[in-house]
Parts: sequence; C-alpha cells; structure tokens
Amino acid sequence: MSRTERPNEEYTDVLVVGGGVGGVAAALAACEGGARVVVIEPYAWIGGQLTSQAVPPDEHRWIETHGSTASYRRFRQGVRSYYQDWYALAPARGGGLLNPGNGWVSALCHEPRAALAVLRAMLAPWRASGRLVVHTQATLLSATTDGDTVTGVSVRLADGSVQHIGARQVLEASETGELLALAGIEHRTGTESQAQTGEPSAPELADPLNMQAATVCFALEHVDGDHTVDRPADYEHWRAISPPGWPNRLFSWTYPDPRTGRPVTGRFTPNPGAGAASMEEGLAQPELWTYRRILDRQAFRPGLLPSDVTIVNWPMNDYLDGPLFGVPDADWHVRQAKEFSRAFLYWLQTEAPRPDGGVGFPGLRLRPDVTGTTDGFAQAPYIRESRRLEAVTTPAEQDLSVAVRGDAGAVKYRDTVGTGHYRIDLHPSTRGTGYLDVAAHPFEIPLGALLPQRVTNVVAAGKAIGTTHITNGCYRVHPSEWSIGEAAGSLAAFCLARRTTPHGVRETPGLLDEFQSGLAGRGSDLRWPAGTTLTDRP
Repeated sequence: MSRTERPNEEYTDVLVVGGGVGGVAAALAACEGGARVVVIEPYAWIGGQLTSQAVPPDEHRWIETHGSTASYRRFRQGVRSYYQDWYALAPARGGGLLNPGNGWVSALCHEPRAALAVLRAMLAPWRASGRLVVHTQATLLSATTDGDTVTGVSVRLADGSVQHIGARQVLEASETGELLALAGIEHRTGTESQAQTGEPSAPELADPLNMQAATVCFALEHVDGDHTVDRPADYEHWRAISPPGWPNRLFSWTYPDPRTGRPVTGRFTPNPGAGAASMEEGLAQPELWTYRRILDRQAFRPGLLPSDVTIVNWPMNDYLDGPLFGVPDADWHVRQAKEFSRAFLYWLQTEAPRPDGGVGFPGLRLRPDVTGTTDGFAQAPYIRESRRLEAVTTPAEQDLSVAVRGDAGAVKYRDTVGTGHYRIDLHPSTRGTGYLDVAAHPFEIPLGALLPQRVTNVVAAGKAIGTTHITNGCYRVHPSEWSIGEAAGSLAAFCLARRTTPHGVRETPGLLDEFQSGLAGRGSDLRWPAGTTLTDRP
C-alpha cells in the first residue's frame, strides 16, 4: 500500500542501523536483491572497523580464497587495486600479494581512506540508481514498535533536522546494538554465568557491565623534530594504572601474553624495515611498530613516504575504566577513552624506554589525514563487544573450542548462512578480568543467531548477533561481520520478495533451501571444506 510521505518522514523497504562493516555488506546485498535501502551511520565515514575506527582487518589464514564471501574478497581486491592504480609501488618483494603496510596482524594492512574509497565505490551504483540512501553523521533517537514489529526509527540528521524513517525490514548493524535497547528487544551485555551457557571459561556469576575494553586508535609516523603533544591533565592517573594480571604498569613494553598469561616484552623500533611474515611469527617476537603498520615506506617508490604509518591499537591503550554504552556516564567514558590514548601517546613521546638507553620518542607524530580527524585519533572508538541478541540460536564456547571438540571441528548448523574463523580472543575487561584466548575451529554462522526470539522483522547484521560474551571473541572480526551483514541483507530482500518473515525462512525447509542456494550463488561460503580444522594449513 502506498503512503503519503510528510516532509520529515521517509519510508523504505530495508532500514540498516549502522554503516559499519556489516551494515555496508547488508546494504549491498539488500540492494542487489531488489530492495530499497536506507542506511544510518553516526560517523562521517561508512566502514566502521575498517575506516572510522582505524582497525586494519583481523582475518584468518584462508581469507584469500575461502571462508568469507565473494563480495568481501572483491572488497579486498579493490583495496589492492587502489594502491596498484594510484600509488607508485616498489618492485614486489618475494612475489606475494600486496600488503601496503606489511603489518603482521593481517595479509592486507591498509589506510582507512583506502577502505573508504572502495566501500563508497561498491555502493555508488545503488546510490546513483536511487535505490540506496546513506545518512552519515545521523544520531539514532528512538524506535517505534507495533507489538512484535519494529516499524521505524527517529534520527537526527547531520543538518540538525529530525527524520522519521519507516521500514518493512530492519537490520541491526550498529557498533553497540543500540537498536536493541531503544526498541526493547531482549538482549544481554557483559558476561554470562557458567550456569547460563555451560561454557568452560565462563565465570560463576554473570555481570552485565563486565565488557571487553574498547580502544581509541591513533595513527603515527616517525620523523625528525619534536612533536610531543601537550601533557594530558590526568596523565599521572593514567600512567599509574596496573591492571590485575599485568606484570607491572599498563604503560610499559611488558604485558601479559594473551595466550599464556606470561609476561612478554615487545620491541618498538620506528621505521625498522621488514616486519614479521605472519601473526604467529609476530607473536613470537612482537615488534609493535609493524604490528598494525598500514603503510610500509619500503613498499613504495623510494622517497615517496618520509616514514611508515602505523596504527596504535596495542594492549597498553585498551580503556578499562568503564563501558562505553549501557551506563548513565557512557559519553564521559567515550571522552575518557580518547584521553587515555592521548596519555599513552605522551608516554611514548616522553618516557618510553629506547633501545639506546634513553627515554621517549619525540619524533612520533600524529597523522590526522589518515584518520579523517583534526588530531590523528580515530573518529570512533573500537568497540569489541556489543549488546547481544537473545537469539533463536546462541553459539557457545563448547560448540567450537578445540579443547572441547577435538578433531570433530566446530558444530555444523542446518541453517548456516556463512563461515568464519578466529581464535576466541577476549581483551581485558571493565571489571578486571584478564585476557582469555581459546583456540577455536573454523565455524559456521547459523541463521538462528541473527534472529531475535520474539521480534519478527529485525535481523542482526553485525556484532549484535546472538553469541555469548565468550564466542563474541571470534565472531566479531571483520570478515565474519561482513558475512553476517551480507546474510542479513540478503535475507531482508528475500523476505520482501517472498512475502514471508525471517523466522518463516528458517522454519520452512523449502524456503531455507532456496535462501541458502541464493547465498551460495552470490558467492557466500556456507560451509568449510570437509575436514577443515584448526590444525589444517592453507
């Protein structure tokens, strides 16, 4: 039925709340499925982890060929092509695939702006057709519901006006699961108890405010001169912090190894040349400069870059003083998280021990152009843990842990809509819990994890899927979030075309088979090759 739109109202087939990694993938898939789509994103850049949060991709060892989706691999190739087309590259070393930063966290470490350019290009045809509208710098104000249906949201747009956006299908792709709270959709935060989940690593008591630390990343180069920032007002407070389980103060080169808990001392050598070849090699001899390096000056024409550029997202600048959402003083904590990272930068510039016996690296200089900000800090905090759906299906630690499952591999799901792999990697928390690192098998993404138990037209398209606090640690990374978003967007368009609901697709064998066939046809890997386990090699 057609509606008469009033000046401050907008109607669409699919509303995507959040324009991060999952939100972009969802919008692409929904548009390709024939739907009209509106995306609302609170920051100036779409892309979330890849752009506004300045986090180079966290990926698995098979990512070049499988264990993701064709559109994610197209994005990755687009990033490589961006550098090959527009940058003067040095002759390839070793004939491998281009990694602009040669960082050891990923086989593709790159600038946030490169990711932004590729994502905008991928969305451009749909925006040109009028099928896709993207509102950036848009603040979600409220949600309207009708029984078990979310009918729309109110948003403050960049120009200050308030817009109501109505939609038939709503996809939750925000970084904090904010729609779940505004629409009253059942969800959890923080840690569940072992009695709730049966997980070997779960605590005895649940704690909704015990969340993984968030991080405000920043971009650095190292050049001649003194580029020391002003001493932060709370510097003495920050530099004195010594978290539980930490071998000494947080501001130090020594920190607990996430996998063993034993102290490990990282090296810091600005512009060192080649870095580690892999994550495993990097962890064995951690060089922090090359860890998340996004531009390696030696990968480009000699003299083009005066310095490497690296992203600081290390154990030392995880913000532990409180959650950045779900508490009355959340906005204060967001500001404090940035001040904490600024204090760490000041420590690097003035007090950090150098190999020559001196202290401080005053040549470290922030790169605002890299982050798209005025100061070189990321536009958005990197929030690892969202509100999480009380979903139809909740993957738990025992479903994919190597220690529990042995050679059997991860649990397989009849309703799989994608694949992913990462170790269960939990950072220290806001309640003093230390690292948790659990070896996990390559896993499947069940459709039931994207679906609320009650609400009929909302699908999770990012970190808000129904994981536990623990399994969030492996489902939250870039390629998995993209696969989740792509499945959600495809599902929304499929439901509109078939005049059914997301739950109806899952519960109707014929529809589920048809939907899964469509996902496979567009290049989504729904299952791992037979026998794939953590011990396999690419």
